[in-house]
Amino acid sequence: MKRLAIAAALLLAAAAVAGVARPEGAHAVETATTDTVTVSGSGSVTSIPDRATLSLGVDTRGATARAALAANGKEMRAVIDAVRSTGGRDLSTQSVTLSPITNESGAVAGFAASNVVSATVEVDKAGAVIDAAVAAGANQSWGPSLSVADERALYLRALQTAVDDARQKARVLADSAGRSLGKIESIVEGGNSAVVALSAKTAGAEADTPVIAGPRQTTATVSVTFALS
Repeated sequence: MKRLAIAAALLLAAAAVAGVARPEGAHAVETATTDTVTVSGSGSVTSIPDRATLSLGVDTRGATARAALAANGKEMRAVIDAVRSTGGRDLSTQSVTLSPITNESGAVAGFAASNVVSATVEVDKAGAVIDAAVAAGANQSWGPSLSVADERALYLRALQTAVDDARQKARVLADSAGRSLGKIESIVEGGNSAVVALSAKTAGAEADTPVIAGPRQTTATVSVTFALS
């Protein structure tokens, strides 16, 4: 009887295995997979610079170091007052130097003193500030460096445009593949490029030294991954 019971159990096990192996008895396990598409996007915003940074200085000579510095200090104070009175702000000393002047034989023949300050001013006042500084005694000038006061706001606008550009590209690719564009899976910010001057259009204030502010572009790039369904 034991042998009959064991044989019956083996037959039942074999039948169960055969039932699982048959297609009609099988149970498929579905694995959900999500396809994606990754695209790059770029955006830019055009603006006109509204501020300028100037560097203005005085170089003086004297028979002694003290004389050179004294003359320089007097003229530099006049230059600073002129810059402030014509709209310059955020003044900051960039450098103060004193060096000997030698003749052909190498002997010290005097001293040279230099003092340079930087200032920020509205673009339309930049020419007038330069002229006033020179009239007050400045004999050194660098710049202006033109910029936009609220550069961050411009970059955020460019960043949004870059995301919109990426979405448009991804939608075209999805449509071409017969798929539907889903949600954003990830975004990688590419960064802000240097502001580049395109051309000169807007003139500064009426002054002997003209300063021109032309259109500039603030650009942003992103890499965006979208889900596809």
